[in-house]
Amino acid sequence: MKIITESITLNEIKAMAAATFGNLVKAVVDVEKELIAVDAELHSDLEALLLEDGSKQKNLWGINIYPEIQGDDFVEFDSMINMRPSQGNRSRGIENEELREKIIAIVIKRIKQ
Repeated sequence: MKIITESITLNEIKAMAAATFGNLVKAVVDVEKELIAVDAELHSDLEALLLEDGSKQKNLWGINIYPEIQGDDFVEFDSMINMRPSQGNRSRGIENEELREKIIAIVIKRIKQ
């Protein structure tokens, strides 16, 4: 598991995918600190890592990164940690379009092609 505070290359993400799920890397994004935790079997493990690092639960959202895909399908918004009725999110996806756009912007900033 790793917290990306600066940037990581797409090739590094591809290597992580190959070593675990083959085609994807699980990640959790802190939308307040603009950090990404990557490379674990479960989103909840990455969430715990970020919480230990000082992140707040309300700012953490789980995604999957598909390094071999370009365009809109590069990021998938699907994680059990996203189910938060108290924040208006009642599914494993991320229902707020503005929040999804912010997450994509953070991913683009942190993962260099």
